[in-house]
Amino acid sequence: MTGTEIVDASPMTRSEFFDRHASPGLVGLAGGSHWIDRSIRRRERRIRADGKPSEWSHAFLFGERRLDGHQWILESDLDLHKKHIRLGVQENRVDKYCDRELYPNVAVLDFGLPDDLVKIVVTEALTLLSRQTRYSLREVAGTLFAMRKPTLRARENLLCREGALYCSAFVQHCYLAAGVDFAEGVATKNTTPEDIAASARPHRLFRHVDNPC
Repeated sequence: MTGTEIVDASPMTRSEFFDRHASPGLVGLAGGSHWIDRSIRRRERRIRADGKPSEWSHAFLFGERRLDGHQWILESDLDLHKKHIRLGVQENRVDKYCDRELYPNVAVLDFGLPDDLVKIVVTEALTLLSRQTRYSLREVAGTLFAMRKPTLRARENLLCREGALYCSAFVQHCYLAAGVDFAEGVATKNTTPEDIAASARPHRLFRHVDNPC
């Protein structure tokens, strides 16, 4: 695989999109419609060459298709429900991102990893899950601040916390276990979804986008 190949798969349904393109170890991206997601997408314009808002506000990893017939994902996220809150690395069904009102943009990124490296990526993600790795809003704030001063992006996140990873930092951490750095010169805990989407590493990016930047 050489360069970056972008495939627009928007004509199919969201479920068909994931069924066709998702597989264990691949990277998922989502661009949400919530005001927090929109704010992140606007902030990422600082690291885009064209200065436009990003299409992406969240990153996750694809896990296995289980006996229930559903594709499962691994992600570090804020999951807020009445009387129940999950903050950190968790497993969810990919159906979560089939709601096109909440998540108008999704993508699947294939970096062409061989099976042995896919195993390393997924194993690292499951290890972080078992350790109940937390989601850190502080680190998100530190990353947003670093985007204002490019020299800070290569340094450790100013608000770094031990045992915590937000979404795209979680994905980068797991891929680093397999020797893959999406954005050289950017610290793991300053990695954004846009950094992953725009990675110079050869990859295929399958897009299902309703709300482009």
